[in-house]
Amino acid sequence: QVQLVESGGGLVQPGGSLRLSCAPSGSIFSINYMGWYRQAPGKQRELVARILSGGITNYADSVKGRFTISRDNAKNTVYLQMNNLKPEDTAVYYCNVGTWGPDYWGQGTQVTVSS
Repeated sequence: QVQLVESGGGLVQPGGSLRLSCAPSGSIFSINYMGWYRQAPGKQRELVARILSGGITNYADSVKGRFTISRDNAKNTVYLQMNNLKPEDTAVYYCNVGTWGPDYWGQGTQVTVSS
């Protein structure tokens, strides 16, 4: 069973930056997209950013201009560069990979933005 391994979360002050990474533990074929979701306490999980197989990217309005998603195709690794972080970005961030077959989810990594 292939798993997605996330890293890079942590505690950061407002205005700071973090970079999340997500890599599969094995091979994943026929990837349509790779992306990041987040879930804050008491809220529904929401899409943060997604990168399609052709390189097209989508972002939530709340993170446009601050977050950048990128992908290393050779490693099937997806990154989320988060700049100018705000307290409202505090959440558990989940990596997601969509294929023509199953979808894959990471275990989640906590991002806390606080002074």
